[in-house]
Amino acid sequence: MDGLKVLQGESKRIFSEGIGLVFNRWSALQTAVENEWGGRDSALKAHQLATDVLSWFTQSKEPLYIDDLEGILDEGMLSLNVEVEDGSIEEVAENLMVMHEECLEGNFRSVDILREANLNQAAHPRVTQFSSSCMAWYLRIGEH
Repeated sequence: MDGLKVLQGESKRIFSEGIGLVFNRWSALQTAVENEWGGRDSALKAHQLATDVLSWFTQSKEPLYIDDLEGILDEGMLSLNVEVEDGSIEEVAENLMVMHEECLEGNFRSVDILREANLNQAAHPRVTQFSSSCMAWYLRIGEH
């Protein structure tokens, strides 16, 4: 498909970082890893999920549809023995799709917001994790 834009170079690296930041804030994924619900290699499975998501975004020759991304996220969570029913898969998928579009345009604002939130969380460990819905809201207010 000639009309498809593909992340390259710095944009791809920043988007990859953004995937990691989103996954670090996804409480269902982090709980599964911390408690090794997917076995002793739960952290490796989470890393593989991030790799699979990046590959899907960067190597697909077809248009990207959010339903396909949700399927990848769901399969990844099932590999960790987690059936997610809280709507977070859809929220994470939406956040990643928006972030991808922004990175294609050279706009790294959503990744910057996640970096800042990550720094604030590290500086104030009592602060609770951003929920996916909070992140979506936070990104939407940045558009105005």
